[in-house]
Amino acid sequence: MVKRSGFRSFGRRAAAVALSTSMVLGLTACGGSESSTDTASSDVTLTVFNYSEYLDPDVIDMFTEETGIEINYEEALTPEDLYTKYKSGAVQYDLVCSSDYMMGRLIAEGELQEIDFSTFEYKDNIGDKYWEFSQAFDPENKYTVPHFWGTIGILYDTTKVDGEIDSWDVLFNHEYAGDIIMQNSLRDTYMIALKYLGYSLNTTNEDEINEAQELLIAQKPDVQAYLVDEARDEVVAGNAAMAVVYSGEAYLGHQYNENLKYVVPKEGSNVWIDSWGITKDCQNVEAAQQFLDFLCREDVAMMNFEYIYYSTPNEAVIAALSDEDRADESLVPSDESTANCEVCTQSDEETNDLYSELWKVLKSN
Repeated sequence: MVKRSGFRSFGRRAAAVALSTSMVLGLTACGGSESSTDTASSDVTLTVFNYSEYLDPDVIDMFTEETGIEINYEEALTPEDLYTKYKSGAVQYDLVCSSDYMMGRLIAEGELQEIDFSTFEYKDNIGDKYWEFSQAFDPENKYTVPHFWGTIGILYDTTKVDGEIDSWDVLFNHEYAGDIIMQNSLRDTYMIALKYLGYSLNTTNEDEINEAQELLIAQKPDVQAYLVDEARDEVVAGNAAMAVVYSGEAYLGHQYNENLKYVVPKEGSNVWIDSWGITKDCQNVEAAQQFLDFLCREDVAMMNFEYIYYSTPNEAVIAALSDEDRADESLVPSDESTANCEVCTQSDEETNDLYSELWKVLKSN
């Protein structure tokens, strides 16, 4: 785990923000002093920008030990934080990892350079469907490498809910008034209403968005709270019957409370995908590509998976999981559950402004 112009808070980031964390003392500009083709040289440095606690620190150490390439590692909490700092030019980054729509924005602005995948040894570990998901923001799969992915759905307490949930209707039918937690995230909240109404979550149709607004205003008296990380925790603690959460949060929630279940409603939802890209100003492109290929390696991807427990696009890792884990929708979303899902894309400025105004009204109503 949002999105778009401040629309989506990253509830799926478990830790507090650390906007200027460095794995190596003495932050340097992109690639050190000069471009180098000797990627085993200890004077090669990559400056990497990612989300908080979204990469196993041992992976960074292992990469440096194997290659001699040093990593300066910085973190941001949201796509907007990452974008603002990146565009400020205060630090010259080599590699960035961000969300689908934000990577699309960086591509559109010419901020990323094409990746030479012919240099990769482990690219094929990334399954075909994840490259297809990526085409929503990287149409020719030239600029990005998938890192983690997942869905948004409903985490619910089976001891508080009658029967199994299969539709977003449970959030709007007033049956669980006061027992519902929604995401404190503009785009995710409107996504639910739009999909329930049968519209695309990427619609720019003002009438459709306004119809979603009416539905959400009618729902608001039934909503206990709009939360981010705490949404999962409230259901775990038994303080709410259900909450809208990211799939990775649902998996963690079930570890604490075995009565919880997770579902992606039949009307469809958002498939989110976070990806890596190489910046346009990166001088050590060979080293940057070596790092991305390293992340695709099975043992490395497994380390990252076990550190975060979000859905991995690495098929070699998925194949190594137990049958029970592969059957867990919160850990490995099935093709069936994602059949009606969409990848969120960046809205145009007019639509962003409309969403912002409607969100203010919804939250203040």
